[in-house]
Amino acid sequence: MSEKKFDFTIEELGECKFDSPIELSNVVGDHKANYVKDDSFVRNNIKVFDKSEPDDLTVANLLQKAGPREKIYFDPEKVNAGICTCGGLCPGLNDVIRAIVRCLWKRYGVHSIHGFQFGYQGFFEENGYDTIMLDPYNVDEIHKIGGSFLGTSRGGGQRVSDIVDTVVKKHINMLFIIGGDGTQRGSLDIANEVARRGLEISVIGIPKTVDNDLQFIDRSFGFETAVQKAKDAVASIHMEARSQINGIGLVKLMGRESGFIATATALASHETNFCLIPEVPFDLEGPNGLLHHLEVRLEKRHHAVIVVAEGAGQELLSKTNQKDASGNIKLADIGTYLRDEITNYFKEKNIQINLKYIDPGYQVRAAVTNANDSIYCERLGNNAVHAAMAGKTKMVVGLVHDEYVHLPIQMVTAQRNFVDPEGAFWRDALDATGQPILMVNDVNAAKARIAQAIVEAGKKPAEK
Repeated sequence: MSEKKFDFTIEELGECKFDSPIELSNVVGDHKANYVKDDSFVRNNIKVFDKSEPDDLTVANLLQKAGPREKIYFDPEKVNAGICTCGGLCPGLNDVIRAIVRCLWKRYGVHSIHGFQFGYQGFFEENGYDTIMLDPYNVDEIHKIGGSFLGTSRGGGQRVSDIVDTVVKKHINMLFIIGGDGTQRGSLDIANEVARRGLEISVIGIPKTVDNDLQFIDRSFGFETAVQKAKDAVASIHMEARSQINGIGLVKLMGRESGFIATATALASHETNFCLIPEVPFDLEGPNGLLHHLEVRLEKRHHAVIVVAEGAGQELLSKTNQKDASGNIKLADIGTYLRDEITNYFKEKNIQINLKYIDPGYQVRAAVTNANDSIYCERLGNNAVHAAMAGKTKMVVGLVHDEYVHLPIQMVTAQRNFVDPEGAFWRDALDATGQPILMVNDVNAAKARIAQAIVEAGKKPAEK
């Protein structure tokens, strides 16, 4: 049996003694929707490497299924819920807010729901942001607009004691925090402080990262919408490029450390000729560098489209040595750098080009969800409420192997996923673009750069 690496145990506030107001069934085959039991699990590792190995039925491999329980921990009449959205914008924030509010109100009869404005900043009295009392009526249409109905911000999660003080002052006993890995690490700190004070408050995370880089989870909400919008941008830039003499379209997409959006866009668009992501280093100059291969492409087809993730090629640029409010290193702009380097290269060679550069990042982030993401957000929000009502805490809800499960925050935020340069996902992207497998002049040096990047970022290959 493989060595235990994980512990998927979900913490609970205590025994569930109240009957759920949701009338479901425990009988299979009676054509009625069923409750979910705490001893229902999904295997994390479903790959079989050696059939002689026994099946691992321990906390290292079993993920608790999400869904409504027959018995719940909280008396719905005494619940005061809180919701906040943190970090950058992402398609689907409003869909999740709406789902949480409607499930609390309509399924459990919870009528005290506080919306904290502007992320963690909304918990600090000196900022003067009052909570918004939420109900099914003031959130009913918010899924039709982008952004966050509650507003968002970066930073503030380190002020754990102040946040918990506000939660206590407002008598919140159920807190839903929507945000990425940094936000969720903050939510775990909040939950730990709650436990240290001996408070009965459920802290539930709904993981949000448009880069799709959270560990274990099949995909993060908003990812599919982001790829769709990015695909539209590539279609436009491709039309522009092919209409010009030696037209070059350059599109910068999101992806600080993981290139899932850029890779998926290259696969979806069928019009990308070069896809550059953080996980795969590339050289500009030299016989196997990007510029040489771009020149060859123009000689053959007279136009080209390049998609680059924002975190790609950072080793080629001067580091900013700055951080944003969330503690993320501010990246140098690879998009404008490539634009200028490509322009200078062909100018020196006296080759006419027409280069167009676009960065649709904020347009993508603020988009309204597509149908599939909207469904995903609805179900994430509902399952987050079911978990909280059952007294679960220090956990997030996510989709694993196409099943909704409970995941400990500590497990999800331990390290990031990244596109495996040797995996099927990237291999298929290479087939779609037709670009060289590796655009570097020194393969050994490139391997060392990849290994170092993995160590520095604490990332792991995604099994996709």
